[in-house]
Amino acid sequence: MTAINAVTTLEREGDIAVVTLNSPPVNALSADVRDGLAEAFRRATADAEARAIVLICLGKTFIAGADISEFGKPPRGASLFEVQDLMEGAPKPVVAAIHGAALGGGLEVALCAHYRVAVPSARVGLPEVNLGLLPGAGGTQRLPRIVGVEKALEMVTSGQQMSAKDALAAGLVDEIAPEDGLRDAAIAFARRIVAENRPLKKVRDQNDKVEAARGRPEVFEQFRKANARKFRGFLAPEYNIRCIEAAVNQPFEEGLKTERKLFMELVTGTQSAAQRYVFFAERQVWKIPDVPETTETLPVAKVGVIGAGTMGGGISMNFANVGLPVTIVETSQEALDRGLGVVRRNYETSAKRGRLTQEEVEARMGRLTGTLELERLADCDLIIEAVYENMDVKKDVFGRLDRIAKPGAILASNTSYLNIDEIASATSRPQSVIGLHFFSPANVMRLLEVVRGAKTSKTVIATSMQLAKKIGKIAALVGVGPGFVGNRMLAQRQQQAQAMILEGAMPWDVDRVLYDFGFPMGPFAMSDLAGLDIGWNAQTSKGETLRDRLCEMDRRGQKTGAGWYDYDAERNAKPSPVVEKLIRDFAAEKGAPQRTFSDQEILDRCLLPMIDEGARILEEGKAIRASDIDIVWINGYGWPVYRGGPMFYADTIGLERVIQDLKAMGREPTELLKRCAAEKAPLHQAKGAGMERS
Repeated sequence: MTAINAVTTLEREGDIAVVTLNSPPVNALSADVRDGLAEAFRRATADAEARAIVLICLGKTFIAGADISEFGKPPRGASLFEVQDLMEGAPKPVVAAIHGAALGGGLEVALCAHYRVAVPSARVGLPEVNLGLLPGAGGTQRLPRIVGVEKALEMVTSGQQMSAKDALAAGLVDEIAPEDGLRDAAIAFARRIVAENRPLKKVRDQNDKVEAARGRPEVFEQFRKANARKFRGFLAPEYNIRCIEAAVNQPFEEGLKTERKLFMELVTGTQSAAQRYVFFAERQVWKIPDVPETTETLPVAKVGVIGAGTMGGGISMNFANVGLPVTIVETSQEALDRGLGVVRRNYETSAKRGRLTQEEVEARMGRLTGTLELERLADCDLIIEAVYENMDVKKDVFGRLDRIAKPGAILASNTSYLNIDEIASATSRPQSVIGLHFFSPANVMRLLEVVRGAKTSKTVIATSMQLAKKIGKIAALVGVGPGFVGNRMLAQRQQQAQAMILEGAMPWDVDRVLYDFGFPMGPFAMSDLAGLDIGWNAQTSKGETLRDRLCEMDRRGQKTGAGWYDYDAERNAKPSPVVEKLIRDFAAEKGAPQRTFSDQEILDRCLLPMIDEGARILEEGKAIRASDIDIVWINGYGWPVYRGGPMFYADTIGLERVIQDLKAMGREPTELLKRCAAEKAPLHQAKGAGMERS
């Protein structure tokens, strides 16, 4: 065995040269990996006694993709194209032996081998679109030549992975090897193709499947139309589609040039920078400076949930989904039956869509136990309160839990706004109290704000973060304060949106601008969806706000066919003359002068105060990192991932402009904003006060 460099070796087994790559953790295509592969293939090609070459990787996976930490840095070492040319142009068969995942650049390397062998558990795919990119090393040109244009379009625009079984059926893999015998099987396969004198199969020369789509532009038109909603706002899916079009309509070398040109446009653009930033931010969010990964955690084998409403039911589903039994407490049998019925319908809907079997539905429902007795929670390891958002009610619940729950049980509140420390004061064990703010619908939304009280123990924090990961959430640790991080910033947007409609903008103007920015919907459409009467009381309403007056007119949102908008039978919204007159009359009554707004001013009024509030949250140490704030907004509020979150967005438009426009709005920017601007320091890299070690 010859060591080529620290990560690559070359040896010969009889007449087969074996190139072995070992670059933990995932054999990413770093400069050292590329250098090692290039030299190994040069030597193996020059070895007259080697009749074929096998490329295999050690560790848990084949090459899992590019080393994205090198993006934006000066290139060094052998290029990936050099490695690919040495493989594809080798005068003897090259066999890629795949286990784990061959993703992105890893699959692009494998596609330059003449043959591919994989174990049954292997997966292949081109997930670059998830980083705002496209495969930049021939992936969009070679993949459709094997799997066909339609399948290639699906794969490159979704990042979806293909199983070894499907890859074999598609011709992407030539043979399935035993799970624990890949090396021997790949060498045996190489010997067989030499003995049979099989040709050197170059994917680049296989044109039948791309030629079948030539002259059929409707293939691409229909695909764009079918996915228009999913791709809205994103550049990368469209660029990937254009590359597949190039594979169909251009010679291979020309297609490579098109792919490279479009790749460079994306990799140097703001969208990909934002999506790569989010990729790393989602990994950073789990790191807590004073709660190391070695912190002891508590076993959680049984969960209690108080409340079977929308939130309580959704929260319970998260735990039932991962095999944990849940006891749900309600105050009446009717409410309990209704809540469990909604949960069952949710599961049944998933089963109808093929996401669950009926057996899985019954197994999950079987883990849910309903009761009217709070005392039934005495043996639970974690109890989550999801009752009405009222401090007195919550303190009463926690006072009772303090007497019922076993020592060491975690007592959590799902409050979206209230003070966790005050809730904890109702107990004799504030160290066991924490906020677990799920987002609605709790069984769907990824975000979980984990709210750290003044006395919450590190063990309880570590356990909560670990549990969040177990139930498939992305958790951000935040501090106590009105609305925590997400809702505190949302309040700034809501305040501005309400102010603007009294100054002359209409609700549909505000909603359209935010929708065009990339949000799923604007604040007024969202209010109509949720119901304008949430928290509204007909007996005490005095018409003091526009919302009061809309509710008094029975315009309570989509459910009544009218709210800020008018709705048809299919709940399609259209601007309402009734609401426009109501707003104009209300503004006149309040003496609010009217004017017109540009789209840019509406956007700035909505977003810049949120950025300023995010900076204030960091100044107060209520978030660990600016990137955590961005993770909250992307996963909890629909901020478009291709804009990176509010703190990242501030840097893309320039902090000097943010400060100038905030002052023009009559708002004095936070010191952190001003300091970052003065020091030319990116806001999205800022740390929360007292969090310098993060």
